[in-house]
Amino acid sequence: MRANRWETLVVALLAAVTLAATFGVDGFANGSNVGFLFLDVTEIALMALTMTLVIVAAEIDLSVASTLGLCCAVLGSLWNAGLPIEAIMPICLLTGALAGALNGVLVTRLGLPSLAVTIGTFALYRGLAYVILGDQAVADLPPAYTSLATQAIGPIPLATLLVAVLAIGAGIVLHRTGLGRAIVALGSNEEAAYFAGIRVKRIKFWLFVASGAMAGLASLVFTFRYASARADNGIGLELAVVAAVLLGGVSIFGGRGTLPGVIAAVLLLAVVRNALILADVANEVLNFVTGLLLVASVLAPNLKVRLERKPVP
Repeated sequence: MRANRWETLVVALLAAVTLAATFGVDGFANGSNVGFLFLDVTEIALMALTMTLVIVAAEIDLSVASTLGLCCAVLGSLWNAGLPIEAIMPICLLTGALAGALNGVLVTRLGLPSLAVTIGTFALYRGLAYVILGDQAVADLPPAYTSLATQAIGPIPLATLLVAVLAIGAGIVLHRTGLGRAIVALGSNEEAAYFAGIRVKRIKFWLFVASGAMAGLASLVFTFRYASARADNGIGLELAVVAAVLLGGVSIFGGRGTLPGVIAAVLLLAVVRNALILADVANEVLNFVTGLLLVASVLAPNLKVRLERKPVP
């Protein structure tokens, strides 16, 4: 990475915050805490991968956390109905994909703005989750899967290895394939991309499907990790996902962004939150810091670009 790129600044900030937390916060560098830090950010990291592609394409999906909750509710309901967990898991992935497909149809076929659409489905999917499962918690899940969700190799949880594999795949798609170049092109100038022969609507539709399916996968990790399927699982995670993507240097206007920057931002948010929790900081302060980073993630990269484009007198 070039020294003047935003992603480099995020990595440098991550290193500085990690170093400060290591020496300034008791227990931060403990092996069990490091494992918890990685595990605690798994669902955010998973959903941030596909959210990166969606935002680079100049769209947004604010329904991902509600889709996660809907899939958790489906899992709990079907488990109560006596279905084997091996049959339920692909149904959850399909549920997430269908939720994403609805977003994609409304955006690409009806021409509605993705911000408005996914604000609507944000409420719709969460409400549907409560219709399916109510306010009950399904906790008698198979121990083989609940233990697997928290197992680790050394301090590194298995779920983190899953994130790493999927991140490599998403990075290859975005930075090393024709599809990735098409996503960047349509995010930069959708009309020009259309006249260049890029299947704009088809690509956007499948990006929303992928975002929903990834939320479905995140729901499985979330449910097994906490050993509880609830309709309110994942409430508020959409803000953390969007904050990580934008803080990682992805332009909210589309056409610019990298997966390494997003991964660094995910880890930065995780380190900051973990350090504040260990320092017994109140939850209200944690929410304030998350909001502050979200605002900074929108303002700072775009301000940097404007300053770079400003002519030198």
